[in-house]
Amino acid sequence: MSATEVPTKPPRLFSGPHLPLVFGAVALVTLGAFENRAVGTALPTMVREFDALGLFGLANAAPNASYLVALAIAGQWADRRGPIPALRAGAIAFALAQLLVGTAQGMPMVVAGRLLSGLAEGLLDVALMVLVARTLPAVLRPRMFSLFAAMWILPSVAGPVLTGFVTEQVGWRWVFLGAVALLVPSWFLLQPAMRLSKRTPAPERSTEDAAALTAWRAAMPWAFGASVALFSMTLAGDQLERHHFLAGLTILVSLLVLGVAAVRVMPAGTFVLRRGFPSVVAVRGLTGAAFAGTGAYLPLLLTLRYDFSPSHAGVTLSITGISWAFGSWLQGRDHGIQRVTVLRTGLTLMTVGLAGTSLLAWTDGLIWLGLIGWTVAGIGMGLSSSSLSVLTLGLSDDNNSGRNVSAAQMAGTMSIATALAVSGTLLALEADAPGAWVFGAIIATSAGLALAALGAANRIRTKQ
Repeated sequence: MSATEVPTKPPRLFSGPHLPLVFGAVALVTLGAFENRAVGTALPTMVREFDALGLFGLANAAPNASYLVALAIAGQWADRRGPIPALRAGAIAFALAQLLVGTAQGMPMVVAGRLLSGLAEGLLDVALMVLVARTLPAVLRPRMFSLFAAMWILPSVAGPVLTGFVTEQVGWRWVFLGAVALLVPSWFLLQPAMRLSKRTPAPERSTEDAAALTAWRAAMPWAFGASVALFSMTLAGDQLERHHFLAGLTILVSLLVLGVAAVRVMPAGTFVLRRGFPSVVAVRGLTGAAFAGTGAYLPLLLTLRYDFSPSHAGVTLSITGISWAFGSWLQGRDHGIQRVTVLRTGLTLMTVGLAGTSLLAWTDGLIWLGLIGWTVAGIGMGLSSSSLSVLTLGLSDDNNSGRNVSAAQMAGTMSIATALAVSGTLLALEADAPGAWVFGAIIATSAGLALAALGAANRIRTKQ
């Protein structure tokens, strides 16, 4: 370095130019996390007040169905127009959703609000990722995603308690109406980053980019079909114990539709592990199914097998939030190694951790060891999930970042839905007294999926 050269300082996440994006995006993520946790706490009170217990499952399933459609729309929209229109539409949909639920005079309004909530979540998820890609240096993205994960800790731990307090003291409506008020400052914090994104020149589209966009547009009906299949599968699962044949047939048909839709909407080469981004999508799907397939049933396992109270069984949710955030924080550090190596490390921890978690099903006296295994799996998931987000953006450009983010998110959503449907059907076979083998099979399958994801990660080649 010559005497006249001034050393360039490395970019910092919490420096002046990036602060508005950090605070605004983190505020939106935290708000969405609180809303997600609040619904689970307030919904039982709502269905009792409206004397509509039969619509509980419908209200729960509605956001998942609209979320898939929103992902497909947002991906194409963000690539064609930039992230701002999709972000604006997502914020408006979020506000309308909270207003509908908060002023609901019956469960139909609640269900409509929940549908809008899923639409808002899909639009905001994709638009925020694309906004990060266009306004934040690549070196800072891992830390940004670790912040996103960390923002789920407080809502996971304090959200149900806070929601319960508000519901009991002033009524459940203010849980949702209050979210609208919190949306306003979050939106204003994002304005500088949005202005910066608008000043970014529109990318030139090649013939190949135009063809890919046309193919994505042609796949839109299949995204809607996957949404309907996911909705039907969720409702059928609730009826499986009472209507074995009809509900089982519905689940089977829904799984077939979901499988065909996945082939149509996923990037070419996903199911044969083509090197590069298609393998990232495959790993995202396998990872999501592996972690969610076990996490959804751990509280039930602890309750039935070890007589845990509901509050004690819920410790798995706290472990999930904290260990996931810790793993995500670890991946955000500068380790001087390739991103794929960080991903493989996370998947290895997931595989080993899930194998350890299976001890909860197969043994009677090693509860602590099983929970340690689940903690290790959570750390692995934090490392893996955030690394997959970094890899998605690293293998994308301004022409396809929206579609790539959407494809990765859709892979996770559809694989999780499939895993839960299959696991739920298995559990329903012994609904009266599920044996240890049921839970053991579910967790062992999850460990196998994590191992498959570790193998698929070897097909990803990038310097990110």
